[in-house]
Amino acid sequence: MNNILKNNFHHQWYLINAKKKILGRLSSIIAYYLMGKHKILYKPYIDIGDYVIVINAEQIKITGKKNKSKFYFSHSGYAGGLKKISFEQLIKKNPQKIIQHSIKGMLPKNKIGMLMLKRLKIYKGKIHKHIAQKKYILNI
Repeated sequence: MNNILKNNFHHQWYLINAKKKILGRLSSIIAYYLMGKHKILYKPYIDIGDYVIVINAEQIKITGKKNKSKFYFSHSGYAGGLKKISFEQLIKKNPQKIIQHSIKGMLPKNKIGMLMLKRLKIYKGKIHKHIAQKKYILNI
């Protein structure tokens, strides 16, 4: 029996420079390419999205005064284990986590969404380790 879910689709590679880009607008475009909505064959139950490489993650921007007022929360599972970190601190510590958190909220909340998130590659500077792949540069 041939299952359309197990067919191998050709996943292309896209390179996006996040320098001076607004976080939410950039994230929605990246999620669009990860889901494969730009392809004619798009179906929500088939994983046909592409790989996306994001460089210069530390130079992402947000609008307004959210530098100090936007917080990210995590919980250890223990009583009193709630941790809070501001956008300003997290961009210095781990800028990849900010972009990944934003995109994860825009993807489907199921197994296919997890596969899509695995195809997202985020790097702090200009240097990345996917030089061998044939990439298309997205100018946003």
